[in-house]
Amino acid sequence: MIKSSTIFFLVFICISSLTSFSARADNIEIQQIGPTLENPWGMDFINDSELLVTEKKGRIYRINISDGSSSEIYNVPKVSSTLQGGLLDIIYNDEVVYYCYSKDTSKGTVLAIDSANLVNDKLIKRLTIFESNKSSWSGYHFGCRLEITNGKLFASLGERGNRSNSQDASSHAGSIISLNFDGSIPKDNPKLAGWAPENYSIGHRNPQGMKLNPETQEIWSHEHGPKGGDEINIIVAGDNYGWPLVSHGFEYGTDDKVSEHDSLPGFNDPEWVWIPSIAPSGMDFYPMNSDEKVMFADLQGSLLVGSLKFRRLYSISINKDGLPESESIVIDGTLGRIRDVVVAKDGSILILNDESSLSKPEGGLYRLFRL
Repeated sequence: MIKSSTIFFLVFICISSLTSFSARADNIEIQQIGPTLENPWGMDFINDSELLVTEKKGRIYRINISDGSSSEIYNVPKVSSTLQGGLLDIIYNDEVVYYCYSKDTSKGTVLAIDSANLVNDKLIKRLTIFESNKSSWSGYHFGCRLEITNGKLFASLGERGNRSNSQDASSHAGSIISLNFDGSIPKDNPKLAGWAPENYSIGHRNPQGMKLNPETQEIWSHEHGPKGGDEINIIVAGDNYGWPLVSHGFEYGTDDKVSEHDSLPGFNDPEWVWIPSIAPSGMDFYPMNSDEKVMFADLQGSLLVGSLKFRRLYSISINKDGLPESESIVIDGTLGRIRDVVVAKDGSILILNDESSLSKPEGGLYRLFRL
């Protein structure tokens, strides 16, 4: 369970009209990089200085973090960007781009994953390698984080606002799936009765953060609870994470508990719970480094988590057993809704501010660094 938060350090923007902001302590700065973006959602590095960034409405940009230059990527598929849907996460691996998005069909929207080669700022050889088997007219709870480990592509899928999907193992909705890069089924996926062959774990609500822990090689994920009950989970093949039969959350409107059970035999308990909800999105581990000159030495080995609700960047420290231990706040309210976070090779922290171009602070890519 969550402990009382301690403040690690706070970063305050001094002059909101500039693209580079000096912090009031610790020689920390926040700098906007590249163009103003409208509801950016996911990002991943192509190389040490360039990364791809998605906009929910269906655009991809290549942004250089060294000089701020940017270019738009073309031949992106049409997406259904209603409510929470759209072009969501993106990941780059061995010259191939993978991205997930909501796609219209005659029976509603499904979550799709494409692969493509990136040549001269254009997606070529585009191929849909996965479509979820649970279409819905709902515009909610798509999940849609991507991660790669052990030669496999993992993706998180929300339950589309229908709780029963999470306990229907034949449905992709409310699950974390594992695919080969061509969309085929990995041989070591769980082979459990009634499970969709792509499903790696089930019982999830709306997982919008997923990352490989570099120290343990485990996949960590976090997901939105309803009113309270946001969770961090360590993903184990074939496990059921309980939603909605087991939950720390409360119902909207009534404040009744979603379930009378915080834990039950047969379900995997969360490693961390937020009450009240922070609306977590995006996550990355700050790497361990013996170099004393690492940019944020006190963050080494911690898990960084963005908050949409409180507009914060959290740091979750990890204990000697490899589990979450305590929480601190890195950024408090200065950048708007934090949708995604990644750590650059130089130790700086890149943050996507999930705001529209009409709001302040402006939506876009920001870099947190120490001089």
